[in-house]
Amino acid sequence: MSKLKKYAMPLVIVLGVILVAIFGKAISAKSAVNDNRTPIVFWHEMGGPSEQALEQVVDGFNKSQTKYKVIPKYQGSYDEAIQKILQTHGTSTSPAVFQAFDISTAQMLHSGYTTPVQNFIDADHYDVSKISSVARSFYSNGGKQQAMPFNTSQPVLYYNASLLKKYGITPPPVSPSYSDITRVAQQIYEKSGHKVKGMTVQVYGWFIEQALANAGTQLANNNDGHTGNPTEVKLNNPDSVEFLKWIKENIKSNDFIDYGSGASAGANQTAGFLSDKVGIFIQSSASIGDLIKNNKNQLGITYFPHPDNKKANGVAIGGAALWISNDKPKNVQQGAFEFIKYALKPEVQAQWQKATGYLALNKDSQKTQTLKDLYAKSPESKVPGQQLATAKANYSNSGILMEGMQLTRQLEEVAMETVYNGGDIDHALTTADKDINDNLTQLNKANGYK
Repeated sequence: MSKLKKYAMPLVIVLGVILVAIFGKAISAKSAVNDNRTPIVFWHEMGGPSEQALEQVVDGFNKSQTKYKVIPKYQGSYDEAIQKILQTHGTSTSPAVFQAFDISTAQMLHSGYTTPVQNFIDADHYDVSKISSVARSFYSNGGKQQAMPFNTSQPVLYYNASLLKKYGITPPPVSPSYSDITRVAQQIYEKSGHKVKGMTVQVYGWFIEQALANAGTQLANNNDGHTGNPTEVKLNNPDSVEFLKWIKENIKSNDFIDYGSGASAGANQTAGFLSDKVGIFIQSSASIGDLIKNNKNQLGITYFPHPDNKKANGVAIGGAALWISNDKPKNVQQGAFEFIKYALKPEVQAQWQKATGYLALNKDSQKTQTLKDLYAKSPESKVPGQQLATAKANYSNSGILMEGMQLTRQLEEVAMETVYNGGDIDHALTTADKDINDNLTQLNKANGYK
């Protein structure tokens, strides 16, 4: 009998585990069958910690109501995702809502594959006035909101506040001019005994575009594409020249360090900044989290610099927006809009900024305890949002709605590299204009535009 008991108990346990597994699956299957919510497939390009933060947004929406269920699916890089979106439209695998980056906006508009978010805004009487006007303007066209900005950044200027304090250097003002930055950069270089370079500006097309935006100048005609399809680009203009002259002057003064271009350039300049090899650099506001977390020094932040003879006009945003596909049934599209509305709620946006470094776009987010606590801990975190809030949307700072922006940026970078390496500014910009306009003419012809 004792022998029987010895084997009976493990047998009961094994049977119990099997029964739990069987009934557990049955209950799960039943729950899945009973989940009659409309599925909303969401394609995105957020990886790493940002993907985890995005999944929290999705989970929050799914728990907030019982009508829709958003299903997030990572699609790789921005460029990879755009190709997938264009190739799958009209098939069962296409998404209901998708994330597309800023410089693909014209491509999305011309595709005819999306339903303007404005349609849902009007039907729902949704108040968009709480959402940053500068961010919204990038994704507006023809008087309609085409997509809703979501993960949004701006270029800002970072400086080593501890280093400035050590050498008794007055920090740059909140909205600095080019000469304000040159003064600080030269003082860092001289007072450190030439051990620390004063500044760097990465070879990145986005930065020369932002220099134009902040000077109130447009790169392309037809108001950077906002009042008609662009047919001509003029990179060789007085404000591009002044921006590159500013950089060239600092290169000649030897207080500038060039980290080059490409994927590694941004990482290298950040590493140089954190290791006290350079005191000032320009980068996306989305970098703020890493710069605070991994920094032994106090971080200083100011707005993107402006020309000495002009008032700052405000810079354009970076990042991506949420678009609604027009190949899905009306109820699915409505579900996509409900998700977009949820993603832009004040507390959701506040938590998104805290988790990712992207800017909270809902003005009421600033009233949340989440951001109050963040600013109390890291006061500098408030600066990028202030830069966005103080800018007034206009054609110069509302982004460039033009196809072929990926190649345009590459050609802008070739011009920047030429100047950095001692080349003539006028020649570099004239060459870039010719190549950019040749490509634009071909694209317009291929798309049937005059």
